[in-house]
Amino acid sequence: MATSYKNLILYTSLCLTLTLILKLLKIPIFFLHGLFTYIHPDAVDNSKGIKAAIRRPDSDSSSFELKKRGKSKEKYEFDENNAQIFRLKLDEGHLETRIYFKEYCDAFRLSLVGVLCLLLKIFLSVSEDSGVLGNEVLVPVLLGVAGVGKVLVILAKVSFEKSASKRSEKQLSVGMGFLGFLLGFIICCELAPSVFDVKFGSIDGFGRISVALLMGCFSGFLFMPATKCARAFWIGTDQLRWNLSIISCGWIARVILYVNYLLIVFTALLWIKPMTAVLVNVNNSDTKEAIGNADKLVENLGISQSDFEKLRVWCLLLSGILQVVALRPNLQMYLNEAVLSWYQRLHSSKVPDLDFSRAKVFLHNHYLCLVVLQFFAPPALVLLFLGLSQVESNLFENFQFISSLLPCSASFKEVALLLAWWVVFVWAIFTSASLLLYRRGILYVS
Repeated sequence: MATSYKNLILYTSLCLTLTLILKLLKIPIFFLHGLFTYIHPDAVDNSKGIKAAIRRPDSDSSSFELKKRGKSKEKYEFDENNAQIFRLKLDEGHLETRIYFKEYCDAFRLSLVGVLCLLLKIFLSVSEDSGVLGNEVLVPVLLGVAGVGKVLVILAKVSFEKSASKRSEKQLSVGMGFLGFLLGFIICCELAPSVFDVKFGSIDGFGRISVALLMGCFSGFLFMPATKCARAFWIGTDQLRWNLSIISCGWIARVILYVNYLLIVFTALLWIKPMTAVLVNVNNSDTKEAIGNADKLVENLGISQSDFEKLRVWCLLLSGILQVVALRPNLQMYLNEAVLSWYQRLHSSKVPDLDFSRAKVFLHNHYLCLVVLQFFAPPALVLLFLGLSQVESNLFENFQFISSLLPCSASFKEVALLLAWWVVFVWAIFTSASLLLYRRGILYVS
C-alpha cells in the first residue's frame, strides 16, 4: 500500500514537472525551429535584409532589373520582382500566428507526458490490492486515454477544416472511414482468420462493433495526412529526378524517409498470417529432425511465439519513434511543395501565371500547424496505444463503474495493441497506394 501511494505521488509529480518544463522551455516550438518556409516578396519588408532563395536562372543576382528583350513588338512586360520567392527560417513569431498552433502545443505536451508516464509505469513494480485512491495505474492510464482522446478530437477537427483540403478529399476520407469500419468489423469478428492474426476471446459483440467503429474513424481521419506524407516522400526522395537542391532533402533526411517507410510496411505485415507463418516456429521441435522433409523444415524455421510478440512490440515502438524523427523532413517537404509549384509555373511559359503558386505558398504557410498535427498524430497514437497495452495490471479492477461502461474493458490491453497496429496498417496502406499512383502517373505534384 505504501509503495502504491509513493508511485502515485511520483506520477503526479512527474506530470506536473514535465508539463511545466515543456511550457517554460517551449519544446513544441523548439521541435519545429529551423525549418524553412517561403513567401513572395510583396509580403516582406526589404529593409530587413531578407534574401531571395531562388531567382530565375538568367537573372543577375546583384540586380533586380529585367534585361531588354530583342522583340519590341511584344506588349507584355515580365515582372522579375514578382517572379522571385523568399525563404524564411521558422521561429516562434511565425509559428504563433498560424492557426491550430495552440492545439499543436497542447497535443504535443499531453502526448509526451502520457508516453513518459506510461513508460515509467512499465518499469515500476505493480502493487496488489492497493484500492481505488492508491491505484498506481490511475494516473498514467488516464493520461494515456486523455492523450488519445485529444489527438482523435483534433484529427476530426482538422479533417473538416473548410479550406485545408478539397471537397473530393473529404469525400474520399468518409469513404475510407466506411471501408475501414468494414475491414475492422471483419478483423474484430475473426471472419478472416487465415489472413489476420488477431484474436478476441473475451470481447462481446457490442465491444467488437465499438472497436470496429473506432478503427473506421482512424481510417477516415488518417487518409488525408497519409496522402500528404506520401507526397512529401515523393518530393523528398526526388523520384522525378528534379535535381533541385532547394526542393529535395539531404542524404541523411532521405535515408530517414526510406527507413521510416520500410519499417512501417514491415510492422504492418507482422499481423498478417503469411508473415506470421514465415517468422514463427509453429512446431517448436528440433530443426535437425526436419532436414529430410522440406515442408517440416520450413515450419521449424523462425522464432518462438513469445519472441514474435516481443518483435511486434519493438517494431511498433521503433516505427512510432522513427515517425517522430521523420516529421521534420516531411514537414519541410510539404513546405517545399509550394516552391516546386512556383518553379513549374515560372518555367512553363514566357509569361508565367504565378497566381496559383502565390495561393499555394500562402495556404502552405497558413495551414502549417494543421499539417504538423496531421503528421504528429499517427506516431503519438501508436506510442500511446502501445504504452497502454504494456501496463501489467488489471486496469479497471477497482473501477466497477468504468468496467461496466466499457464493453471491452476486460481485454483493454489487447484492444490497445490492435489499435496501435491498425494506425500503422492504414498509414502503410494509404501511403503505399498513393506512391503507386504517383509512380503510374495517375497522381502528380503540381
